[in-house]
Amino acid sequence: MTIRLENITKTYGPVTAIARASIEIRPGEVIGLVGENGAGKSTLMRILSGGARPTSGDYTIDGKPVQFSGPLDANAAGIAMVYQEQSLILTLSVAENIYLGQEWRFMKYGLVNHAAMRKAARRNLEKVELDINPAMIAGELSFAQRQMVELAKALTLEERNTERLVILLDEPTSVLEQAEIDVLFARIRALKSRASFIFVSHRLDEVLEISDRIYVMKDAEVVAEMPVGEAHETKLHEIMVGRALEHNFYLEDRQFPPRETIALELKKLGRGKEFQDIDLTLHEGEVLGIAGVIGSGREALVRSVFGMERAETGEIWVQGGKVDVADPSVAVKLGIGFVPSERATEGMVPMLPISENISLANLDSVVGSLGLNRAKETGLARRWIERLNIRAPGPEAPIRSLSGGNQQKVVIAKWLNARSRILILDHPTRGVDVGAKHEVFSLIRDLCEEGFAILLLADTLAETIGLSHRVMVMRDGRMQAEIAAPADNKPSQTRIVEHMV
Repeated sequence: MTIRLENITKTYGPVTAIARASIEIRPGEVIGLVGENGAGKSTLMRILSGGARPTSGDYTIDGKPVQFSGPLDANAAGIAMVYQEQSLILTLSVAENIYLGQEWRFMKYGLVNHAAMRKAARRNLEKVELDINPAMIAGELSFAQRQMVELAKALTLEERNTERLVILLDEPTSVLEQAEIDVLFARIRALKSRASFIFVSHRLDEVLEISDRIYVMKDAEVVAEMPVGEAHETKLHEIMVGRALEHNFYLEDRQFPPRETIALELKKLGRGKEFQDIDLTLHEGEVLGIAGVIGSGREALVRSVFGMERAETGEIWVQGGKVDVADPSVAVKLGIGFVPSERATEGMVPMLPISENISLANLDSVVGSLGLNRAKETGLARRWIERLNIRAPGPEAPIRSLSGGNQQKVVIAKWLNARSRILILDHPTRGVDVGAKHEVFSLIRDLCEEGFAILLLADTLAETIGLSHRVMVMRDGRMQAEIAAPADNKPSQTRIVEHMV
């Protein structure tokens, strides 16, 4: 199956989301689609998946014009979308999620034959080599497993379509570790005999690794198309943002020595088998990066510092005093803020406007004599929007309408508004483009200059090393090494990795 979009334009009133874009998806290939947030990638994916109709232009499959009335029409044509924020219902079983909306296929006399549904689900799980019980509740799976279930769900289209499939992958690796990404890429390569893929990602190294051809979007247009052999990160970055990738990408020239005051100290902290005997000090004005592979215990450690998973042994000291972080509300009162890796489900309320998301962790800041003061809340949000350079129509815009990078700034603004002086940043650049990453890095440097103390779990080792004053390496729940990372003498990735594995 060959799909062509030719001179596609999509407008929303006076706003042009896509302008004269043309792409082609051929059988058995992986297409990389890159561009900054707002470049038009999401709109293009919605048009391909039937979620939006083009204002003008031609959409053809094997040379025949098509016009979808919705995603179900696209599904019937063999086109499926795997969304970044995942569409699984976590209270349903894996089988029920895979066949959500297709229950009629297993009904007899008005009842669903769940045994037959589970058997069919298992066949699709085998396609992605995921060995789990289809009767399991989806919420019990890891994020990586849920991503594979999403892919298995897309592959059910084979049961209703004799043509090759086209599967659209929207940031499928944004919350995966490297080992999980390797598994996903292996499945994609194995499935190329029966499907084509569009792979959207801000991680240019991954796009180069998995793609056969790459399209670059900028300012609502497709501005470049090239085989992967002609592409490299620097070239893609320059086309996307209009400037070369800077050598000082992590703003090391703005990394200054931390203050002497200790903001946070952990003494022999432990929680079951997740992590044990962790000793850690974090100074004001310092970024302490924590590196480790899946299962190293670093995620559990920072969640315990914030009271989400209570530590069982050891002590936590904040600003020189021993504290009992029983739950997140205590952490907030102590001046600790947490920016989670899954911002859409844990860091923000998508249906609320920017103003309410910013005030959530400190409602006292917007309370007047007669209760909640909306005018005060709006004014407060305007100040944070200006201070953090959040690109948004205004304080009342829904946070879900913002790009990933601007959503992340709102989440950080929430904690700054709550007067947090210790910030836990758990993969703060996941799902944001190269330009937005640079803005997040600049914000981190600004906060350090103001004396904030930052615990960082970064997206990549390069990011960990580039942003951190020190790097703490964890393996099997224990600290293996603490390595200095001064601005003028950063450690190599090899030196970090040798302690990780």
